[in-house]
Amino acid sequence: MPPPDSPASQPARRVLAIGAHPDDVEFGCGGILIKEAARGQAVTVLNLTRGESGTHGSAEERQREAQAAATRMGTTLEFLDLGGDARIEDHPRNALEIARAIRRLRPHLLLAPSPEENQHPDHGKAGRLTRDAARLARYGGLKDLETLPAHAIDALFFYDITGTGAGTALVHLARIIVDISDVFETWRAAMECHASQMKTRNYVDLQVARARVLGAEIGAAYAMAVWANDALRLEALSDLGGSGRRL
Repeated sequence: MPPPDSPASQPARRVLAIGAHPDDVEFGCGGILIKEAARGQAVTVLNLTRGESGTHGSAEERQREAQAAATRMGTTLEFLDLGGDARIEDHPRNALEIARAIRRLRPHLLLAPSPEENQHPDHGKAGRLTRDAARLARYGGLKDLETLPAHAIDALFFYDITGTGAGTALVHLARIIVDISDVFETWRAAMECHASQMKTRNYVDLQVARARVLGAEIGAAYAMAVWANDALRLEALSDLGGSGRRL
């Protein structure tokens, strides 16, 4: 029987990671999700499109790739239709749809793409919509969501898909770097499930290079970063572990 303070002895927490397209979550925070799933957390990936407007891969093919990746990661996969790839609008009705999913899935931890603008307009919109939806899901008097009980998440974290870093949207938020060295091979295999997207550029190698650089910052082989939307609460400063670096 595990000791009472070990991860295995704690009740499972629900984690929801939202992506605009199939592969966003895998590339942006897949290693982090694999670690959570391995610790017994209930992890769900919610994609807002099936990537149907992409140059390579049909919607059906990309959905199959996403399911294969989810199986590798140990996560559940869902899709939410917000109008299709390259048609996501930063509109209250879409925030309400995501809020409805949050109320239904009731996650403790929520992950979303950076709200920073980058090469695909869907990415930043998905991040901003999720941030708004997390707040709307809390409002008990919101008539549009009255069929589901209100739900407040514990924390929202943003992840970076394209390597643009914090930018102006995240620079004021706390950055958290997670050592994923022990799940690296599983993460790489999950990314490689999205073979249709490797026909013009090897995105897996790009993400691996980023993970090496982040790992070097904390004295690990590979790592991934997220940014906390809100200040992190600690009972004591000594609850934090070391950075892995030696000054």
